[in-house]
Amino acid sequence: MTIGNKLSGISRRDLFKLAGQYGMSSTLLAAGSFGGAMSIANLARAAESTYERRFAKEAKHTLKMGASGFNARNLLIERAGGLEFARDLESRTDGEIRVEFIGDNQICGQTSCVEKTQQGIVDIYSASTQNSAGGAPYLNVLDYAYMFPSRAAQYHFLYSPESNKLLREPLEERHGLKFLFSHCELRGIQLGQGWKDRPTVTKVEELFGTKNRVTGTQLGRIAMQALNLNPVPVAWEETLDGLRQGLIDGAETWASAVAYAGMTPVVSQSVDLKFFCGTEHTSISTKVYNSLSEELQNAVMESAYWTQVHVQGANEAALVNTVGFSDPQLPNTMFVKDDVRCAFLADDQIKIAEEMCSPEFQPQLWEQWRERLNNWAGGIDTYQEIYDVARQIPKDTLPENVEPRRWWKG
Repeated sequence: MTIGNKLSGISRRDLFKLAGQYGMSSTLLAAGSFGGAMSIANLARAAESTYERRFAKEAKHTLKMGASGFNARNLLIERAGGLEFARDLESRTDGEIRVEFIGDNQICGQTSCVEKTQQGIVDIYSASTQNSAGGAPYLNVLDYAYMFPSRAAQYHFLYSPESNKLLREPLEERHGLKFLFSHCELRGIQLGQGWKDRPTVTKVEELFGTKNRVTGTQLGRIAMQALNLNPVPVAWEETLDGLRQGLIDGAETWASAVAYAGMTPVVSQSVDLKFFCGTEHTSISTKVYNSLSEELQNAVMESAYWTQVHVQGANEAALVNTVGFSDPQLPNTMFVKDDVRCAFLADDQIKIAEEMCSPEFQPQLWEQWRERLNNWAGGIDTYQEIYDVARQIPKDTLPENVEPRRWWKG
């Protein structure tokens, strides 16, 4: 559900009227603080209070945050953390940093936010690392097939001090972006309505020969080709129509992305292939970060850490309670309401897929990109080192139980 429709029962006209009075960021920050339905009167009071607090003193820095297609409503479905980060950073700096949150694709979209940050049009952006890989190719380093065995392993890596040399520092040096935090899921195949009357997928081979949307990630295409999934580049904004019209059989993405983007009516099965990262991350321009005082830089990092911890717990809860990505599924979740079945594949099927496409079993498929990424990282073996970090925790660790750490403090 987007602002273009209704925001918890509030009309677009009323929302923009409030935004005209208090500013869109104050209105969205206020809306994001409501867990459930709100009235226009409640939102107006909250927006006024938020505005007065945010503008109580003059900000030293006003940072534009391009949040691609996100808004206060869909950030309660996929808990990517953008509004929480903005709210915490403003509070933590006592208003010295003010964040102008610009979502709903108004200033940049999934594939363009990264470039607009590099160009200085926005200062902070939120989008998937896979869609951002076109403008920042080093982000492909997260997308080796089956490098991460679980969502818990993804969170563990992001908290690990080893993520600095393996992800964050090369990204800064090559692309001028400071990786702050990310939501973590693993990508599967979201099948369209052509699979509605078919049995729930239980074997990888049932997907062979299907035609599926692929993101901007170059490494993701390698895995899809090896799995005979016929990757077709389709813009995120056009994926819903492609599924509705049957132009593609499915889309490689993750469960909460299907839900937040309003795709549940056109998806029939969410196949948990878990074959590479789905990471909706937020980065800040290194140039902008370096322009801040040391005290404010510390505040940015602490807010990023706080948001990472928030996202870790909130998205795990939302997957079960809001999206319906569980077995059994809870009633009244988005998947249940739109009859989206979860296809959780058995370990032996995941192993078949892994042996078909991962660098561990098919190293020749990855040589060119692996060498490129290794060179960009200063000669280290990016795949093997991230693979090893991802397996420092027991395989059955629950994502919400991963220990948070301030990664930049070692």
